[in-house]
Amino acid sequence: MDRRPQKRFDPINEHVRYPEVMVIGPDGENLGRMSSRQANDLARNYDLDLFCVAPNANPPVCKILNYGKYRFEQQKNERQQRKNSKAAQSQLKEVQLHIAIGEHDLQTKAKHAREFLEDGDKVNVRVVLKGREMAHKELGEELFQRFVALLSTQERPATMEKAPSWEGKCYSSIVASKAKK
Repeated sequence: MDRRPQKRFDPINEHVRYPEVMVIGPDGENLGRMSSRQANDLARNYDLDLFCVAPNANPPVCKILNYGKYRFEQQKNERQQRKNSKAAQSQLKEVQLHIAIGEHDLQTKAKHAREFLEDGDKVNVRVVLKGREMAHKELGEELFQRFVALLSTQERPATMEKAPSWEGKCYSSIVASKAKK
């Protein structure tokens, strides 16, 4: 069983077989109605290809153009669209903190979270309390506020998508970066 992907077939040159077509010249001017044979001859005179841009129109519309260049531009646009659609999908990363964290460790985690935000991802910031630390929830909230302040830069301030809340032993919120305009 042969499972090769089917090649895309565009009606060009001799494969344009209609009794009558509307022809658009290489500069975008309307050259009028003519038979597909006359249109092919005209395209050969220009040293270009005859490409059917609207086969379902009445009569079908064909354009005289450089087909290789046209396909290259189409593929380039498709690659750019795929790239943009992947960029639109952001991931949710997580940074976990404890109230006994050292200042340098806090700076390092903030740096990593800032990199996530610059990549367009969202960051779930969690402050986890253990054992007797639960008696001092205000320390967890204070640590969270310090961390969010470290994330914000003047160029791209961090905003909370979800208000911080206590979920058992964790104080958490989702932080995102404001998009560039």
